[in-house]
Amino acid sequence: MASREWDMPRITQTEKAHNRQRIVDAASRLFRCRGIDAVGIADLMKAAGLTHGGFYNHFASKDALVTEVCDAAFADSLGLLADLLCQDAEGEPLARVVDDYLSPAHRDAVDGGCPSASLVGGVRIQSDQVQAAYARGVEGYLTGFADQITRDAARNGQDLDPAEARHQAVRLFSELVGAMVLSRAVRRVEPTLSDEFLRLAEYTRTAARA
Repeated sequence: MASREWDMPRITQTEKAHNRQRIVDAASRLFRCRGIDAVGIADLMKAAGLTHGGFYNHFASKDALVTEVCDAAFADSLGLLADLLCQDAEGEPLARVVDDYLSPAHRDAVDGGCPSASLVGGVRIQSDQVQAAYARGVEGYLTGFADQITRDAARNGQDLDPAEARHQAVRLFSELVGAMVLSRAVRRVEPTLSDEFLRLAEYTRTAARA
């Protein structure tokens, strides 16, 4: 009797795209919670509800995945930033952003929120490709902050030099990320200190309301 070849079920392009997104979403959560290097491909695919071997149908390497996670996480975060700035365009939009960023809710959501704070530790030892993706995201924040600082100055009758707006944006964002990283680092053992980092970021709050 002649052998019969069984047709393997073929996955549609829609299903493939859906599975890829599941991997990216799972990776984004796990990288933020555990750190990039602490997450292996087997654990990642299990969290995504897919088989280990299927990873390479979507990504050439873990490095490629980390790069896509950075790009996607920053795209989502910058979209939220733009929404917050637009919602209070005639009030104190930067103050609104600062209050949202330095909130206990943001601190406690370690699997989400701003990727600048949640991925910063792991990115330091990643490839140039990953660091470049992270840098692009950070630049997005700095550009958004500098643009808003310039608009606020113009509304107050000031013609702010672009270099000064950039300087203020770097200071503002550096303190935001630094306060969040420190607050998360001690939250479990020193909750009072953790709250202090969020509450007493004086330069950030003053600059946002200037």
